[in-house]
Amino acid sequence: MLELGVEAAMERVAQLLDGRERALLGIVGPPAAGKSTLADQVVAHHRDRGIEAVLVPMDGFHLAQSVLDATGLAPVKGAPETFDAQGYVELLRRVRRPGASTVWAPVFDRAIENAIAGAIAVESSARLVVTEGNYLLDQEEPWTRVSGLVDEVWYVEVPEDVRRSRLIARHETFGRTHEEAVARALGSDERNAQRVRRVRKAADVVVRLS
Repeated sequence: MLELGVEAAMERVAQLLDGRERALLGIVGPPAAGKSTLADQVVAHHRDRGIEAVLVPMDGFHLAQSVLDATGLAPVKGAPETFDAQGYVELLRRVRRPGASTVWAPVFDRAIENAIAGAIAVESSARLVVTEGNYLLDQEEPWTRVSGLVDEVWYVEVPEDVRRSRLIARHETFGRTHEEAVARALGSDERNAQRVRRVRKAADVVVRLS
């Protein structure tokens, strides 16, 4: 397993693109590790260099809040069972090989705590597709199929105190009190983080963020 900084990781993408019509890069890590930030950087970096790149986050496959409420899963929102994992796998299969038509992907809107369908266009001309989320290397079906659909998976790592502070601040930004934010970060979020950390060794690359 390689351990790289951000700059070296960016250069590594060129290897993924070399000889491929399209490359799929997965970015995994515990909640608030910086997956979305790194994924945005990768996409922007390559767009600036004239390479058509698009980000398809796993979070777009969150089950609707109404479903979580009805099934009693709302308290553990963010756990593997609160996603349409099969739908995510099927989308990756569709974007694995460029076709003649656009593939539309959903996005998760934190402001409304729900996913929005058909929000991201993966054009047939896209050469780099980046996908990020907590469970790309999870060992339960159907998550286990994700690694076979991407060309490489990076694990994002930051100091734990930094990650938890970010997570608490994120919860507060979206309306939770400080006490509620801490309880969530150290409760269900921490259980999810532990699950993600257990599969770190399965990643191709570890990217350390400062």
